[in-house]
Amino acid sequence: MDLAFTPEEQAFRDEVRTWVRSNLPPEIAHKVHNALRLTRADMQGWAKILGKKGWLGFGWPKEFGGPGWTAVQKHLFEEECALAGAPRIIPFGPVMVAPVIMAFGNAEQQKRFLPGIASGEVWWSQGYSEPGSGSDLASVKTRAERVGDKYIVNGQKTWTTLGQHGDWMFNLVRTSTEGKPQTGISFLLLDMKSKGVTVRPIKLLDGECEVNEVFFDNVEVPAENLIGEENKGWTYAKHLLSHERTNIADVNRSKRELERLKRIAKTEGVWDDQRFRDQIALLEVDIVALEMLVLRVLSAEKSGKNSLDIAGLLKIKGSEIQQRYAELMMLAAGPFAMPFIEEAMEAGWQGDFPGGVTANAPLASTYFNLRKTTIYGGSNEVQRNIVAQTVLG
Repeated sequence: MDLAFTPEEQAFRDEVRTWVRSNLPPEIAHKVHNALRLTRADMQGWAKILGKKGWLGFGWPKEFGGPGWTAVQKHLFEEECALAGAPRIIPFGPVMVAPVIMAFGNAEQQKRFLPGIASGEVWWSQGYSEPGSGSDLASVKTRAERVGDKYIVNGQKTWTTLGQHGDWMFNLVRTSTEGKPQTGISFLLLDMKSKGVTVRPIKLLDGECEVNEVFFDNVEVPAENLIGEENKGWTYAKHLLSHERTNIADVNRSKRELERLKRIAKTEGVWDDQRFRDQIALLEVDIVALEMLVLRVLSAEKSGKNSLDIAGLLKIKGSEIQQRYAELMMLAAGPFAMPFIEEAMEAGWQGDFPGGVTANAPLASTYFNLRKTTIYGGSNEVQRNIVAQTVLG
């Protein structure tokens, strides 16, 4: 295992760094570095900039219009984007559903859906979790009944991230109740503008509506939108989730937020507190260890080995690190981390209160929001069981 980057990889990093810093709008980078609210226009605007360059589908092979980068190049691209202050690529289209369409969709589906994903024009949402079916996706109840050349979909999805912006949704739907629960699930692509689709935002602790409930009332979906074979959706879902959990580790964002934590600690005068600095050092050690684990995965992929068995480990450690840096930021800012007044921020106020700094205003929001990380994408308790079974035997 060689964790050192080659001269060619270092040259690639320099190329990406130069391009990203030249094309990333400064106002968006300012928002990201200070954890200020990103609008749909901010997120999709950056996606379209990447799409025009051909880099939104940064993990795609050349045969589908991607750059055909190696695993190491993809990692370096994500790192440089994160450190520059670029918004995280919304993964549902380019990172999650696109690989499923490439692997299991037919040629017509690939021609129809992939260009809109690659350009950033079409916003995709994920229809997996349901009330009572979160980490246990095999128990989904949303029903799709085949009637002629279409499916009639009824049911409900929940915790649909940024679903209020969605144009299309990929769904796990139940098409059979025979046999094991996993054998009756299908993978269906659904136009969210279809009659009978209702999106209801859920307001969270931080005042944001990042997640949604989505209801389906006799929604008609053309049968041609079925990916692969009917009742084989569980296989496709597992393929997608392996990409999601690797993505959730998000070590590059943690490296950026570590620097933000240090800035806050210095601004608030706690950097000289040895015990507090010890906590920052412990966090930094864990981030370096997580990065080494990610690089081990990349090294395995580079040599053609299957490394997805430890995707759960990446998710567990990555999510715990995200919660820890949010907690330390709150501790560093003390009382100034608390003033989070939703109505004032809606009106444009971003923390210009006496004794505080702009970067402190969203700390409470960040802290509350990141409580979710050990639950979504498969709760960490479930992930530990999976790791125990697949890695330890």
